[in-house]
Amino acid sequence: MTLNQRIGKFYDDSTDLWLNSWGEHMHHGYYGPDGKREVNHQQAQIDMIEALLEWGQLPDRIDRIFDAGCGVGASSRYLAQRFPGAKTLGLTLSPVQAARGKKLNERAVLAEQCEIRAADVYATDPSREGKFDLIWSMESAEHMGDKPRLFKLFHDLLRPGGTLLMATWCHRDEPPALSSAEQANLNKLCKLYHLPPWTSIPELARDAKDAGFQNIHTDDWSEGISPFWGAVIKESLRPANWPSLLRSGPGTLKGAWAMRYMQKGFREGSIRYGMLTAKKGSASTNAHA
Repeated sequence: MTLNQRIGKFYDDSTDLWLNSWGEHMHHGYYGPDGKREVNHQQAQIDMIEALLEWGQLPDRIDRIFDAGCGVGASSRYLAQRFPGAKTLGLTLSPVQAARGKKLNERAVLAEQCEIRAADVYATDPSREGKFDLIWSMESAEHMGDKPRLFKLFHDLLRPGGTLLMATWCHRDEPPALSSAEQANLNKLCKLYHLPPWTSIPELARDAKDAGFQNIHTDDWSEGISPFWGAVIKESLRPANWPSLLRSGPGTLKGAWAMRYMQKGFREGSIRYGMLTAKKGSASTNAHA
């Protein structure tokens, strides 16, 4: 199978388990800048969205949103309600996620505002899909190997003045260099979570700049999300979840085992939770350039 096929199958197999045990938001929670805010873990996932929106300094009006790697579309639905009248397009490699997302859109009475498809983000045609005010990339870019191509696509999909907001897993860039043991841990995660080679936060910024983005800002929110993996591991070990875990198949079981590698990477500092926001220049700015 290709990498995309493996990613799709992994989420086909594991999505119902996640939905039943954790909820529809398939991303980290945010527990304040130092990670010490005591909050319900599902609320922490909502807080992550709000913190990213505040950090990205979005305009009051957003008409079209592209949710790149949307899972079951939870962010799309949240953003469609957060920006009244906005329409969203979400893409996932998992047909199961797309099907679940469509049902959740209907249940939330958002089917007309929120579209979700099983499709490859890289195959998106800007000339066919039109332009977006916001590109939302919440913990999906780590699955997309060709970052220069990805940023070029995002730039092409945005309207002048549009915003890219990205949260993604990265590796440490600053000294000390990754040790052989740390790299081995990352390699295990690549295999078990079907990831291409890791990148760093500064590399993301360079790729965004090379694609033509302006007003690029990055940050490291590793401290802010630090309680999350411990909570996920604790939830997965609840006896009530064991039957669903076993039914979900060997890929999901391996993914559950890989959580300990994620927790280790964050604890040791080899894994970073990278944030990036960037703007597409206005038409006048581009012409001047």
